[in-house]
Amino acid sequence: MIKYIALYRKPANPADFDEKYFGTHMPIADSVPGLVRAEVAKVQRVFLAGFLGDTEPYLIAELYFESAESMKAAFKTPEWASSGANLTEIGGMELVAMFSAEVVES
Repeated sequence: MIKYIALYRKPANPADFDEKYFGTHMPIADSVPGLVRAEVAKVQRVFLAGFLGDTEPYLIAELYFESAESMKAAFKTPEWASSGANLTEIGGMELVAMFSAEVVES
């Protein structure tokens, strides 16, 4: 299993961002072929900032795929492209760091 992780810093207007993110972005992301599971969590507290510096994390989105190959295939779909376009429209691309991680234990 592999997951695509998006870590968002706190937006200037959290309520507006939440409305757009949960109202438009996540429904598109949830439609991506090959997606096994999606989880979004709001950061409640940072215990050790470490490499984050003064960045205030806000949301963590984790999109799970069966394999790296299935994730790569998902990246080529119109749904994935639409998801990225939507994220740009709602201002999320300015707030996010994205990476993938192989699940080695669950």
